[in-house]
Amino acid sequence: MSDEQRIIDLRSDTVTVPSAKMREIIANAPVGDDVYGEDPSVTALEVKAAQMLGFEAGVFLTSGTQGNLVALLSHCQRGQEVILEQQAHIVYYEVGGLAALGGLMVRTITGEEGCQGYLKPDTLSAAIRGGNIHFPETGLICLENTHNLGGGAATTRDKMQSMIAIAREHKVPVHLDGARVFNAAVALGIPVAELVSGLSSVQICLSKGLGAPVGSVLVGSEAFIDTARKFRKMLGGGMRQAGIIAAAGLYALENNVERLAMDHQRARQIAAAASAVKGMHIVSPDVPTNIILCDTSGTGRDVASWVMAMGERGIKCGTMSDVLMRMVTHLDITQDDADRTCRVLAEIA
Repeated sequence: MSDEQRIIDLRSDTVTVPSAKMREIIANAPVGDDVYGEDPSVTALEVKAAQMLGFEAGVFLTSGTQGNLVALLSHCQRGQEVILEQQAHIVYYEVGGLAALGGLMVRTITGEEGCQGYLKPDTLSAAIRGGNIHFPETGLICLENTHNLGGGAATTRDKMQSMIAIAREHKVPVHLDGARVFNAAVALGIPVAELVSGLSSVQICLSKGLGAPVGSVLVGSEAFIDTARKFRKMLGGGMRQAGIIAAAGLYALENNVERLAMDHQRARQIAAAASAVKGMHIVSPDVPTNIILCDTSGTGRDVASWVMAMGERGIKCGTMSDVLMRMVTHLDITQDDADRTCRVLAEIA
């Protein structure tokens, strides 16, 4: 297949396939019954993730959605309220699980510049509710870094700490939907443990930019993870010989973090080509990480026609709304793929 015939899939970084080396690791992974705590590959992954993020313990889960839900169930009591940015992934893309399965209320507030993942301290403080008889109590604050609907925006360490400080003042725990937190750390040029310091829990996704086929890890204190492990079981997450997929996640953490910078570089290149299209606006125009959201409303063509035109030329793109086209770089997108995407954008502009 020539380069021009190759399908370039930019819909998401979830479309990556395991490399030859990762498949070899999967095939040879030592396994056991993880519900009994006897799978060495799962244990190694949980320990590695906890150490990298600076927490006491971790638990392996099927997905980021399951990881976030387990975190919410572990932190909160039924009837409590969870504060989230109004366009957080947990609000938009996780099927209302916190309400349906957790009996939790959602309280959304507007983030800086609409949806960039940063909740200004005064706004956050005003949203926290205490003992008034009429109100549900705030049980948890959930943050997201990077922010998906914010165009992969990366919240800085200082901004993270300002939000954590407000939570501590009110004695409210803070969970981070850190599905792409390694992207944020690489983009900001700091260790991931420094970026997440002070949080109560973090969920990381292994199946996005890190390139594993499946799985997430939730990290926190030992006591918190003991509780989370029980909720994982309740939600059907006892995966028995899960080492065959955990081994892929461990390989990803050990080999695929630093290379995220290449994804970011290629995303900026594609974003520059998209921004050169008359009437196209880039959400989060500095494109700090690997997500490019293109507002097509000013181009005179709807987003569906843009996606179709790109698809006819062998480039798969996604949509996030009636006007937003989404392109996401990942480890299966080569430099040639990025160059070709830029040429196609110019040709169909």
